[in-house]
Amino acid sequence: MIEANGLQFYVRDEGSGTPVILLHGFPDTGDLWRKQVPALVQQGFRAIVPDMRGRGRSSKPDAVSDYRLSSIVRDVTGILDAVRIERAHVVGHDWGAGVAWLVAALAPERVDRLVAISVGAPGAAARPTLEAFQKGWYRLLFLFEGVAEELIQRDDWYLFRMFLGGALDTDAYVKTLSEPGALTPALNWYRANLPVQALFGRTGGPQLPMVKADTLGIWSTGDLYLTEDAMTRSEQRVQGRWRYERLEGSHWVQLDQPDRLNGLLLEFLT
Repeated sequence: MIEANGLQFYVRDEGSGTPVILLHGFPDTGDLWRKQVPALVQQGFRAIVPDMRGRGRSSKPDAVSDYRLSSIVRDVTGILDAVRIERAHVVGHDWGAGVAWLVAALAPERVDRLVAISVGAPGAAARPTLEAFQKGWYRLLFLFEGVAEELIQRDDWYLFRMFLGGALDTDAYVKTLSEPGALTPALNWYRANLPVQALFGRTGGPQLPMVKADTLGIWSTGDLYLTEDAMTRSEQRVQGRWRYERLEGSHWVQLDQPDRLNGLLLEFLT
């Protein structure tokens, strides 16, 4: 366990050489990256893989406000401080990609290269399309505290299993989220950062700094939750070199297309 930003984090730290921190999203833990870590380590990278706050074996604060992305950015920089890394490649998926974008924008001195999988840069998306609304229906459900928890678990997690669309790790998600006190913290990421108004796109407020790091954006054709447009438009938020790759597979390309993803990571990060 590592202490960072006032919390305890379970962190897998394997290999030596150029550091890469890999950030998961919902409903995963750091185990999501189990097919990427060996490939990275074999090629001379050091893989740092935390369970993000509220998930797995890491701390699970009680308050919804504890899951604001501004706090989670400090989790990432705090973990890097704890393992004595000044600068790393940052790879993120789903919520982890949202965090990775913010770390790259707000703490550019800590990020060498950025890889964002599934989720595009904050503020890059245009007004939502019908496709985006249809794919994002679950975000409304997750906002209803207590109600969402009950519906998700009802009938042996039927709604949740349907929502996952046959994801390879479905049973593992059900197992970890069934642990006492596990489900609400996972949903609090949505409650803290995606109010109803966010469904219509964010307007007003300060613009985030441009991302200076060279950036690889990856989206998968079978993603049931996020649109390609949100990723491709992210190029406008990147000051460094931009590259986009479109892969076949589900939202979880780490598991569906591990060899293809590993090849892209090794090529881009080397």
